Amino acid sequence: MTMTLQAGTDCCFLSSSAWRATWRLGAAYLTCFLAINTVLWGLAGVDPVESFFGKLILLCFCAIVTTGMSALLYQLRRQSFGRRALVCLAMAATATPLFTLVDHLIHMAFVYPQPVPVDPVYIGYSMIEGLALFFGWSCLSVAQIYSDEARDRERQLAAVREEALAAQMQALRYQVSPHFLFNTLNSVAGLIEEGASDRANRMVLSLSDFLRATLTLDPVQDVRLADELALQEDYLLIERERFSDRMDLKIEVPAALGDALIPSLLLQPLVENAIKHGVGTTNGPVTILITAARVDDRLIVTIDNDMPVTDRTVTDRSGAGIGLRNVSERIRTRFGTQGRFSYGPVRAGCWRAQVELPWVLL
Repeated sequence: MTMTLQAGTDCCFLSSSAWRATWRLGAAYLTCFLAINTVLWGLAGVDPVESFFGKLILLCFCAIVTTGMSALLYQLRRQSFGRRALVCLAMAATATPLFTLVDHLIHMAFVYPQPVPVDPVYIGYSMIEGLALFFGWSCLSVAQIYSDEARDRERQLAAVREEALAAQMQALRYQVSPHFLFNTLNSVAGLIEEGASDRANRMVLSLSDFLRATLTLDPVQDVRLADELALQEDYLLIERERFSDRMDLKIEVPAALGDALIPSLLLQPLVENAIKHGVGTTNGPVTILITAARVDDRLIVTIDNDMPVTDRTVTDRSGAGIGLRNVSERIRTRFGTQGRFSYGPVRAGCWRAQVELPWVLL
């Protein structure tokens, strides 16, 4: 049963859906009570057929009373449990004499004009019956309100967590741009220093096109692996202006994997890292190999690049920390324990970065 507030205020009125849920619960409760009551009074010698219509009228009265009790308990939902328990007892004690009186009047109406003597035993049974009915309903209403509030808090907490996750993912995603720009502008500056102004100009124009494409991406939405690889090819067009004679890119990804989803620009820092610490630190030709495979329900994307064999910092790439930490944090935030990221030398002269994600299709 969902409880809602009207006009943003903490009012006591239930929404239409809450009323429907209350009536459904009340109908089930009173139907069960009617069945039990009929059986017990039948065992006591009361004809269940003759008394059924009268009991039905009595339960209509009970439905009105229990609805009012539910509304009052909802109004007092901010009170402590002890106070609400006392209210339940007070409401049950107040409604019980009315129940007994209505029961007696219905009995009088059905046997009229015969007089109905006052039977203390019958009145006592009726009082016990009414007290059990109303107190039981009060307890059930309190439990229902607690359940509704718990579900509401869970939904609110889930929404807050989702918003926090989205904000964190946006921050991590946007962190790629300044880091990428810093490295690319350094490359442009290097071309200018070398006197290659035409190549620097083409690199700036390619950078403009690449940024225009990436800024249209939603930071918290996944993209197709094929689209992500296409973006990396566009990025490598920028870097080819500087390393065209030494950089060789190979992408070996089966077409069947193209619709797999990954976070946007997740591979960007890894490709950037391969260029900066592979091509940028090697005098000879360097191959950057991007591969992907599906293993069971996992998507594994691997980026290998050549690197100097004699580099004494082979296991410690100075300056690579920002991009790698960004990728690691994005995977941890987005996928938790279902995502993995590893990097490091796999053999002499080869550095590997590998991303392992859950297999999800567009």
